[in-house]
Amino acid sequence: MAGHSKWANIKHKKAKVDAQKGVAFAKFSKEIMVAVKAGGPDIEGNFRLRAAIEKAKASGLPNDNIKKAIEKASGAGASDNIEEITYEGYGPGGVAILIQALTDNRNRTAGDVRSYFNKNNGNLGETGCVGWMFTEEGHIVINKSSINQEEIFDAAINAGAEDFMEEDDSFKVITTPSSLQEVVEGIEKAGYTFNTAEITRTPQNTVPVDDKDTAKYLLRLLDSLENHDDVKNVYANFEMDDSLLEELS
Repeated sequence: MAGHSKWANIKHKKAKVDAQKGVAFAKFSKEIMVAVKAGGPDIEGNFRLRAAIEKAKASGLPNDNIKKAIEKASGAGASDNIEEITYEGYGPGGVAILIQALTDNRNRTAGDVRSYFNKNNGNLGETGCVGWMFTEEGHIVINKSSINQEEIFDAAINAGAEDFMEEDDSFKVITTPSSLQEVVEGIEKAGYTFNTAEITRTPQNTVPVDDKDTAKYLLRLLDSLENHDDVKNVYANFEMDDSLLEELS
């Protein structure tokens, strides 16, 4: 799964740059508004809202934008008709792709997503066609800084984490979706803070993509989806050589 993980890291870095440019601000604000509608504006009592805010802050969203999004969702605003929709399909090379979107116009979003697939040698499928290939997990990312690995490992496992791994500049804690909040709270009680905490999807197996043309169409499709205003998350189960991925990203 190295190719997929490498792509995930690249898109995370790009998201930080995009946020600084203002490209991703609307997406983070939309997620905050949906979280407020689902559980109220109290950050302490609404874990989804708290996680959305932490993720937005980690990517550079200003506090003023966060405040405005909460205030808008707390009143009679446009967030009333935002829907959470999942799209599924196959990209070039038979790569399974799962898209999570937040939209106030499902016809517009579905049309755009279908167009991206068609233009890049892919096919948008029916609901459930690839979702079973991805495992739903909770991921907690903690900046390394001066943290002792053994201590944070013990804190995470004692709080109920399923797995723990070291990445370039962070530690990643894996949980079940239902235990994500409990593990976050356990880590914090042990004196540590998290960077991001979210429910994500991990591919159970991967498809190798070695052909350059196939890789080019695949990455162009994924970029188009990632850059759409209504798309929240994109997951794909491909395996690609790091050098090819870096060259085309």
